[in-house]
Amino acid sequence: MSSRIWTPDALRSEARPFQGSAWRLVEAQHRVSTLKVVDSLGEQEVLESILDETKPPVPVECRHLDYLLSTPFRYRPYPHGSRFRRAGITPGVWYGAEQPETAVAEMVFYRFLFYAESPETPFPDDAAEYTAFSADLETGAALDLPSGALAESAQSWTHLTDYEPCQALADSAREIGVEIIRYTSVRDPASGANLAVLTCRAFDNAAPAERQSWRIRVGQTGAQAIREHPRLGIEFPAGSFEADQRLAAMVWDRPKA
Repeated sequence: MSSRIWTPDALRSEARPFQGSAWRLVEAQHRVSTLKVVDSLGEQEVLESILDETKPPVPVECRHLDYLLSTPFRYRPYPHGSRFRRAGITPGVWYGAEQPETAVAEMVFYRFLFYAESPETPFPDDAAEYTAFSADLETGAALDLPSGALAESAQSWTHLTDYEPCQALADSAREIGVEIIRYTSVRDPASGANLAVLTCRAFDNAAPAERQSWRIRVGQTGAQAIREHPRLGIEFPAGSFEADQRLAAMVWDRPKA
């Protein structure tokens, strides 16, 4: 079944309630970077407030949320399209994964992609620190792409580089009030599930629920990701994502910073 038939009317029968959590990774210095230029927590709060005023306004329906949840909805125009969001002045999408390990795989892929597109950039000497956080989600209208009739278009939803079918699906989904799209991660070796949150209304709580600390090291042999608690290590060899042609020219033999 071609993805082209998924009009708003066709999608209505596929919409289902959803309740669960989604995990996302951010660099660990997201809160402490401004401490480097101030002398107290009070000064940091003032500086953070000044910086926030220079950014685009948070949409009204998102203003009750922690910035880790609301940030993807405030920035327009969107410079480059993603799987369920078109480039340009388009509605925001918050991406997460059902398991932290899947979120880590997504992050490692994009770190590899960064270095593939920056062949002169040395690999870092040390592992980078990340915070994984979970968000509680609940909606009466979600689409589950790996199940039901939507699974018949799996080839369209899982293309490594062509996001047009998914973007068109998201456009139609928004028309009928769908708030979450559940889909298979094409980066996770275990094929875990990702969640695309189309509206701030889908967040069941205003702040993240859980947090984990991760360290990710990228080097000539690939990447190693380590979680502090509960202890877990994941290896991503250099060829982990070689099916994506954007990594075909990756220069693995490069000096460290």
